Amino acid sequence: MRDQVLHYFRERKLLKPGDRVAVAVSGGADSVALLRVLFELRAELGIVLHVAHYNHQLRDKESDDDEQFVAELAGQFDLPYFAGRADVRAHATANKLSLEHAARELRYQWLTNLAREENLDAIATAHNSDDQAETVLMKFLRGAGTRGLAGIHPVVVMDGVAIVRPLLETPRATIEGYLGELNQPWREDHTNRDTQYTRNRLRHELLPLLERDYNPGLRGILSASADVAAEEECDWERRTAACLQACLLDDDSLALIRVRRHVAVGLATESVALQRRVLKSFLERHGIAGEFQNIEAVRRCIHPKSPAVNLPGGWTARYDRLALVLVPPVSPEHASDHRSFRWRLECPGRVRLPEASLTLQADVLSPQVAVLQPPGSLLQMAKIGGALTLRNWLPGDRFRPAHSGSEEKLKRLFAEKHIPAEQRPLWPVALFEGRIVWVRGFPVAHDFAWTPGSGDAVRIEVLPLNPESGAT
Repeated sequence: MRDQVLHYFRERKLLKPGDRVAVAVSGGADSVALLRVLFELRAELGIVLHVAHYNHQLRDKESDDDEQFVAELAGQFDLPYFAGRADVRAHATANKLSLEHAARELRYQWLTNLAREENLDAIATAHNSDDQAETVLMKFLRGAGTRGLAGIHPVVVMDGVAIVRPLLETPRATIEGYLGELNQPWREDHTNRDTQYTRNRLRHELLPLLERDYNPGLRGILSASADVAAEEECDWERRTAACLQACLLDDDSLALIRVRRHVAVGLATESVALQRRVLKSFLERHGIAGEFQNIEAVRRCIHPKSPAVNLPGGWTARYDRLALVLVPPVSPEHASDHRSFRWRLECPGRVRLPEASLTLQADVLSPQVAVLQPPGSLLQMAKIGGALTLRNWLPGDRFRPAHSGSEEKLKRLFAEKHIPAEQRPLWPVALFEGRIVWVRGFPVAHDFAWTPGSGDAVRIEVLPLNPESGAT
């Protein structure tokens, strides 16, 4: 393991001699192994080590025991030690986040602040190749593109601080074998086996099944695929930035076609893949979500056959004299309406929408229960990945309800259903990966509707703002 990690460091140029590095140590096998192997390599790498532990306070005395264990480990090797803590459960409730999301948010916030305060050059985390395989498979199941399939990157910069992952090509079995050779104990977190969490189900149920029945080398294949995707993504980012810069006009519009010496050049002459990436970057420069449906809507404006299209927030994209122009909302106050909302809904879970005076609850139903529900009322759990984004309706939103013939503007569907105009701005919709999958009062989206044989189902119910059972 020592040689493998050293080779990975040098190949990826993760750190340079003289760097001051804090190793994020939870007390689990991965992070303890990372600390031990970096301690072995610190002279060869020329790095200065520190130990950082964050107490999430989720497991009462066990969490405190983890903190004590890491403090003693740092003392054993005479390394500077830093500890932070917060009430993750309270943060999750206050901000409508899952516990996993809230823990990650607070942990990285503390780590990056620590790096700046102590003049550290990097934070080292213990993500390994099994984590990589699980992440890629999870994102694939949720319908991610190349960027998502790149998985966990060896180095990322977060709030100006470098986060490095030295164990990203090291399997968990190798890590535990290394600790066994050192007679080095570690702490076990029992929640890592709790299959109510999606990642744990994938780790303990789906991946072992796929390895047993389909391909015993699946983890290695997924990790290798992530590496390929990550390198290709870096190349795409360079090409996208260069193309966007070449197409931008002085007034910050996006040129689609420029005629020079009677030769058409510009975005319209590029591949569909590059068009999509450039348009995503362009939309995000203006604060418009680079979701697939928005990108495709704007791509229709590349040719004058579709001269204009409405976008979320009241924006309009239109073709005008060989260029694409983004037109700001006619009523800026509508786009910034303080009553508009955006929340995350876990499945299962519940979220309050005070802006719309509603609570939405998502329940996961077994196939045996789902088959008894009305057709078109349920979503496929496998297709939405366990969490949705909730927001209010925006002009230009399009939706295809189950059992309908084609996609329509929600505005038209509202009119057909006689939903009053004054209620529409705060009408709740749910999205997955930028696509509307559920709208209050309508069947679920055609492409996401549950059918017998498609596994577990998700039912979204509308409740009063403060149901008797209590909203979280």
